[in-house]
Amino acid sequence: VQLQASGGGLVKPGGSLRLSCAASGLTLDYYAIGWFRQAPGKEREAVSCISSSEDNVYSADSVKGRFTISRDKGKNTVYLEMSSLNPDDTAVYYCAAVAQDYGPPIRTDAEYDYWGQGTLVTVSS
Repeated sequence: VQLQASGGGLVKPGGSLRLSCAASGLTLDYYAIGWFRQAPGKEREAVSCISSSEDNVYSADSVKGRFTISRDKGKNTVYLEMSSLNPDDTAVYYCAAVAQDYGPPIRTDAEYDYWGQGTLVTVSS
């Protein structure tokens, strides 16, 4: 099982990025997915999470209206569309997956079984 996070990079304030989380060895349709981030000197936090069924979504207050999580079942990939980026969004972003039949989005990182390697997002002028 492998999750491959990609799409990070350097972007100016106000810019946009799309992160991808591609899975191999599992079918993401049956998994709850979370995007987390960890900035230097800070704890890892949930950014946006999506449940396996009905695609219910959680978004942290700090990213509501700016970040959108979605899944492409045909590509077995989950995306995090990020817009209006600001320097506070600078962090390493991780995707994570845990098998889920039904239930709400999972916001607690300890509940996830599989993690991607992280992709660095730097917002700077």
